[in-house]
Amino acid sequence: MTMPALAEGLGSRLPSADEKAIANQLRQIIAAHAAGDAKLFALDEEKKQTEVTLTPALSDLLVKMLRHIGSGDAVTLVPVSQMLTTQQAADILNVSRPFLIGLLERREFEHTMVGRHRRIRAEDLFAYRERRAVVRDKALSDLAALDAEVL
Repeated sequence: MTMPALAEGLGSRLPSADEKAIANQLRQIIAAHAAGDAKLFALDEEKKQTEVTLTPALSDLLVKMLRHIGSGDAVTLVPVSQMLTTQQAADILNVSRPFLIGLLERREFEHTMVGRHRRIRAEDLFAYRERRAVVRDKALSDLAALDAEVL
């Protein structure tokens, strides 16, 4: 059965032009009030006003998500407790599946076997990605320092 594009979640399709515009508008509203606890007011089906308080952490998360949607990216949320397949983990790291298998064999991060299949906890994958980013940033800083010494 085929589903209309609007019935699919944004994680499986690119946002429409209207969705991008709405995401950008909402992002600007939330960002303008993100310093403290922002209050959103929404109307329910009976036109009753409901107040929702957004903490700075929630505001920041929503702004980041809306920035991606507003730029036309599909967005998928991954709970840190979720177990990922090797293909899902490779997609998140933007590497090939064989490269990811090599990382697992070198024990760069934990994984478990489910039958013959490897599963990676999202939390472990994100921790590896953060460690990799720190090492990459340090290497770039070192290169910039060496370049400054040469000049």
